[in-house]
Parts: sequence; C-alpha cells; structure tokens
Amino acid sequence: MASISHLNQFPCKTLSVTQSRTQITSKPGIFAPFTVKVTQKPIDRPWICAGGFSQGKPNFRVRAAIDDEWGPDKEEGSAVAVVEKEEELKPAEPTEIDRLKKALVDSFYGTDRGLKATSETRAEIVELITQLEAKNPTPAPTEALTLLNGKWILAYTSFAGLFPLFARGTLPLLKVEEISQTIDSETLKVQNSVQFSGPLATTSISTNAKFEVRSPKRVQIKFEEGIIGTPKLTDSIDIPENVEVLGQKIDLTPFKGVINSVQETASSVAKTISSQPPVKFSISTSNAESWLLTTYLDEEIRVSRGDAGSVFVLIKEGSSLLTP
Repeated sequence: MASISHLNQFPCKTLSVTQSRTQITSKPGIFAPFTVKVTQKPIDRPWICAGGFSQGKPNFRVRAAIDDEWGPDKEEGSAVAVVEKEEELKPAEPTEIDRLKKALVDSFYGTDRGLKATSETRAEIVELITQLEAKNPTPAPTEALTLLNGKWILAYTSFAGLFPLFARGTLPLLKVEEISQTIDSETLKVQNSVQFSGPLATTSISTNAKFEVRSPKRVQIKFEEGIIGTPKLTDSIDIPENVEVLGQKIDLTPFKGVINSVQETASSVAKTISSQPPVKFSISTSNAESWLLTTYLDEEIRVSRGDAGSVFVLIKEGSSLLTP
C-alpha cells in the first residue's frame, strides 16, 4: 500500500503524498495505492505528530484528505496522508486495593478457614482487613445489592461457632469441603450451605433466610428453614494397601473381596437414595435472627462482621482469588 522511510527520525514533519498511476477510487473509505514522501517543511498542525513512540511495534492510522481540508496551500490534484500514532494498550498496574486483597488471601494459607490460625497470623489478618476496609469502594453496600448477588465462598472467619465443623473428631469420617452463602437481592433471600464429603457419600446442610435492610451497611437476617441434602453415594471406595494403627502396619488386602461386595451394595443403595427429596425442617427458635454488617464490598471479595465482633471474609465464586 505505502512505504514510510525513517519516520522515527522526524518527530514532526509534513508528509506529502503523490498519487501513483492508479487513481484514487470514488468509493468512500477505499484508497488506491500511493507512495509517501517525507519533506523537512515545518507545519503548523502539531496534532499530526502528537505523542511519541511506545515500546514494541508502532501502530498507525492513515487518513487521506482530498478536497479543501488543508486550505489553499495544498497542491492541485494531490492527497495528504495524516499519520497518527496510537498508544499501545498496556496491562493496568495493580492498585493498592489489589495488593491488599492478594496479601489478605495469601495470609489465609494453612489456616483451614481460620481454625488453625496462630495468634500472630490472626493479628496480621486483622491488620490487612482494617486497611482494606479503609479503602472500601462501596460505602453503602445495601444500596448496591447487585454487587451482593451470587454465591460467596467462605475463605476465613473468626466465628468460633463454626470451628467445630472444621475440627477432626466432631463429625467422624466427614470433611467440610465448602461453606458458602448465596444472596438473591430481588427476593431478599439468603442461603447458607455447608458441603460435607465422606468415604461413602457427599451431602450438604443448608439454611434459608430472609433479610431486611436496616442501614447502608447492615441487614437483619431471619432464618426460616433448614435443609438436609440428599446424600450422594460414591460408586467406588478407594481402599489403601495397608493402614498404620498404633505404629503397626495392617495389610488390608484380605478385605478387598469384602469391600467389592460392599461397593456393589452401595451402588444399588445410591440409586434408591438419590431419588428421594431433601429433608426440610422449620426454624422457629428465639435464636433464629441475626444481623450482618458489610464493611467491604467489591466484585470479588466481601468482608462482613457479625455478632460478638466475629469477622467473615468471603470470595465470589469464579474469582481468580480462589485459585491457589
């Protein structure tokens, strides 16, 4: 189409274009081939050469002005090419909030949602949360309910009432896989859910509640019913070759025949149980109400404070912050 020689050596030049033998077509927006010649004549249109070259390959736009755009000084029958440099898009630098969020999430590593956090780690987490709350981009979370919508995964809490769920021995052979809170701002409903997994099945326990806005940051929550999800039995049981008990290794190979028989029975039972609806029960005790104060909220992380000064840090499902 066109050639430009040594353009980077001339920060501000007049570029005149002479037509080649092929004439400019009459179709709008379509240009015939032409050559470009660089001259040293200064111009009074500084906007033509505005900006500088960025690193990487320059990106240019060429615009042709043919009629009277350049006034009486233009040569008869010539076209003028205007070369404008476009700044290349660069990835945005992490903001202070981004750095605080990453540092906060990194501090959760190895704490098992707060259960195993040392006093030193808790102090560090409290400090990071305080700094993040000071930069809250949503000062009135209850007036931005669309940000609250969706499923939030619990990443950390200081609420001791949840610790028995995490501790070994409280629920033998069961492991907490996920604790989440799902908010629907249109119906003003909240569902808290805990997912468990065991050697034979997975299940969940949930509570449904309604909430009322009481202030720009505070909502009142009233629990209505609990739900015990239908257990989903696994089709196979993974049995190790041996197990260590009181310092002695016990060979489990002789039990594999029995386990295979149990697996066949479990598969049959699983089909029967999976067809049953979940068990629901009403919640009507005096402790069925609570309040929640949202002190930080953006598109991917939420900090809430509850009764007795407990703190909850939740991350939006799908956020990159959930990726280890």
